[in-house]
Amino acid sequence: MKKIVFLLFICGSIAFAQKNQLKEIKHLSKKLTEISGIETLKGSPLIWGINDSSNPNIVYGFTQKGEIKREIEIENAENVDWEDLAKDNKGNLYIGDTGNNDNDREDLAIYIVEDFINQHKKATAKKIEFSFEDQTDFPADDDNMNFGSEALIYKNGNLYMFTKNRSETPDGTVNVYKIPAVPGKYKAKKIGSYQTCEGKRECWITAASINDEENEVILLSEEHVWKLNNFEEDDFFGGKIKQYDISGKRTQKESICYKNQNTVFIADEKESKKKGRYLYEFSL
Repeated sequence: MKKIVFLLFICGSIAFAQKNQLKEIKHLSKKLTEISGIETLKGSPLIWGINDSSNPNIVYGFTQKGEIKREIEIENAENVDWEDLAKDNKGNLYIGDTGNNDNDREDLAIYIVEDFINQHKKATAKKIEFSFEDQTDFPADDDNMNFGSEALIYKNGNLYMFTKNRSETPDGTVNVYKIPAVPGKYKAKKIGSYQTCEGKRECWITAASINDEENEVILLSEEHVWKLNNFEEDDFFGGKIKQYDISGKRTQKESICYKNQNTVFIADEKESKKKGRYLYEFSL
């Protein structure tokens, strides 16, 4: 009886993995070859996306058929390595210039574009500059390369970054850091950790999103989606965690956002003529 109770407790906090099929929707425009972050915004029928390092500092609005309908250039924001988008309930868009594969950047930034969907062809952004409170070496040691982030969300006045663990012998641990969602210079505070899985690419967190009610978070890697809910405040890893295994092609999946309560959009970068640069749906 004690063993049964214990197993029920474990299953209540961390569910067993479930395998779901990735549904291909549309091949995306060549302008989104290195798509790295997507988001849907209230008041806009479009999906908004960015490319990563050394691409134009442009946010693209495209349809579910993959057609680009709007391009907004962020005039005062260089794309060093844009990796994810987040939104708040006031219509502001946050662009995470937080890619840091070599763990050597000292110019990490998040750009805030206020009232985003009412901007026209060009927009200016306010800037957040930050560093991780526990990073002392640039670059970090090979066994502690967990100071880059490709996953950004907004919740209740703060921004949260989930790290991509590129340590030489990674154990799948992702850290989450917190900073205020207002312009300024900050030390990002580490508030939690979680071991996603054992391995490298299949465990790298490459995107995140939060639902409109701010009570559920999703994380993405090349082979998995994790759904976090039943948490209190910003203790994201303190509630229920469910892992979904993505069946189908293994591609460089870099972007995720909610379509609705039970379905998410996922996008991947182009890898070859037959692989990548697609928009998908994935059921939760």
